Amino acid sequence: MSRPTELIRGTFVALGEFTVSDITDDYVGWLNDPIVVRFSNQRFKRHSIESCLAYHSTFANTPSLFLKIISLDSGKSIGTMTAHRSTAHGTADMGLLIGNSAYWQKGVGKEAWNLLLNWLISEAGVRKVTGGCMAPNVPMTRIMKSSGMRLEAVRRGQEVLDGVPQDLLYFAKFRDSV
Repeated sequence: MSRPTELIRGTFVALGEFTVSDITDDYVGWLNDPIVVRFSNQRFKRHSIESCLAYHSTFANTPSLFLKIISLDSGKSIGTMTAHRSTAHGTADMGLLIGNSAYWQKGVGKEAWNLLLNWLISEAGVRKVTGGCMAPNVPMTRIMKSSGMRLEAVRRGQEVLDGVPQDLLYFAKFRDSV
C-alpha cells in the first residue's frame, strides 16, 4: 500500500505524517475549541493527550493516513487530514481540519485537500475518493466542489447542529474522471 514517503508540498502548505510528537497542547486545544469543531462530531467529545494518543494508534498497521498540514511560511502545524482507505475497494474517504483559525479563508484548506486528493488518485492508485460535510459548512462544500468532486448523495436531516436537523452532503471523485 502506497504511503507518502516524504512531504507532499504545495505553494502554501506541505502534508506529512502526523506523529505522536504532534500531539501537543495546541493540537488538543483545536479539538476542544467549539468554533474549530463546529461542524465536526468531535464537538461531542472532550479531548486529552491520552484520547489523542488512542486515536493516533488506530492508524497503526492500516492503509489509512493521518497527516499534519504544515504552513510553509511559518513551519508550524496548522491542521490535520485523514484518508480512510479500503484497499479491497480502491477507495479513500478524506477528512480535513484547519485547527489554527489564523489560516481560515486563506486557501490553505483547499490546497491541502487538492494535494492529498491528487496524491491518492495519481500515486496511491485509489480509484474513488470521497468526502462529506454538513450542508451549512459552506467552506468545505466549496473546497470539495472546486477540487472536481461531484455531489453523490444527500442524507436529509441526518445530523443536528444547534438544535436544527441538517443534511449531510457526500462528494466523490473517480480516478477515471481526472
